[in-house]
Amino acid sequence: MKVPITRPELGDEEANAAARVVRSGWLTQGPEVAAFEQEFAQAVGAAHAVAVCNCTVALELALRAVGVKRGDEVATVSHSFIATANAVLAVGATPVFVDVEEDTFGMSPRALEAALTPNTRAILCVHQIGIPCDLAGILAVAQQHQLPVIEDAACAIGSEIKIADEWCRIGKPHGTVACFSLHPRKIITTGDGGMITTTDENIAKRLRLLRQHGMSVLDSVRHGSTQVVFEQYLEPGFNFRMTDLQASVGRPQLVKLSDTVARRRRLAERYAEALSSSTLFEVPQERPNSRSNWQSYPLRIRPQSDITQLEAMQFLLDRGISTKRGISNAHQEPAYADKRMWSCGVSGCPSIPGGCAEGSCAKLMVSERLRDTTILIPLFHGMSTDEQTHVINACEELARRQPSHGDLNTWK
Repeated sequence: MKVPITRPELGDEEANAAARVVRSGWLTQGPEVAAFEQEFAQAVGAAHAVAVCNCTVALELALRAVGVKRGDEVATVSHSFIATANAVLAVGATPVFVDVEEDTFGMSPRALEAALTPNTRAILCVHQIGIPCDLAGILAVAQQHQLPVIEDAACAIGSEIKIADEWCRIGKPHGTVACFSLHPRKIITTGDGGMITTTDENIAKRLRLLRQHGMSVLDSVRHGSTQVVFEQYLEPGFNFRMTDLQASVGRPQLVKLSDTVARRRRLAERYAEALSSSTLFEVPQERPNSRSNWQSYPLRIRPQSDITQLEAMQFLLDRGISTKRGISNAHQEPAYADKRMWSCGVSGCPSIPGGCAEGSCAKLMVSERLRDTTILIPLFHGMSTDEQTHVINACEELARRQPSHGDLNTWK
């Protein structure tokens, strides 16, 4: 049996929605995008939602909208998909990497406080793989220093957090802006796409302006007018729009969001029940004030294990089970090998007491450890009982064998 890491669940509703748009003759940003934005905002409890072509540009636009510019610093995490750091570079700012917490895979408020400098203009935290970070702690630091908070919620639609005794979906947002991905790896997909939510009407207006070349009049308004309309271009902007075709595919999935998240949580509960006593793997534990949508399910390899991350992944792959390595770290990627491109907030880094090895940072040790000891196993809301049983059985078999390094051929 082959079990993919994920499998988008699209059917007749999505196909019929796309066909409706094709027949309408209006394919680019238009009424479907406007409806999707309204429905998305309602689903997460936001005042405004702005659709864009992907989450990377959502992050870039969010940084621009809160005033980040060339020469500024943005406190963020290295422990994320590389787009998080790339978005900071795209606006000409410097990413200052903050270490993460072991259980949430998200930014440590304590490490954040230590990383802030007079040049910090924004905080960009990440709700990694759908697990909410310590947003309350991060917001407390941000408020003390009067800094805007951008939530990279790429994976977190449907995840929930409890702040001030109130359960809310990620994206309300509690920070200034939240950014979502609609890539096929996410639990709602438009093929590719992104969404930005905010409570600030002025920020929403600027986001809408920037995503469409800085154009003063929407093309849908111009084409629908009974009078000739000339648009103006108010500032340099971008073509970061979502199409009506994409939006139409996302809308029926959004209707099913609560059910989708509930199915994923049941799958996660079964994994936890089956693997909690594993001698090889540690299962994730949610904090009392957070609920994950389980966009991904991470297993940590116990420190005393004789099995490496690579060996575990190969063992599962040999049994038809796809996995992913733990979340990457931007500072360990070749693209960020030049340490002038980023900082860890420590003056004189990498000359930290104890030193930094090549491709490593002494201030980001939790991030590095998580990358190298975590594997993401299959979890998707269309996953069958047989598929999940196959994954569980393989994980249990691997734990029983506990081979020495290099004995891969003896336990295939």
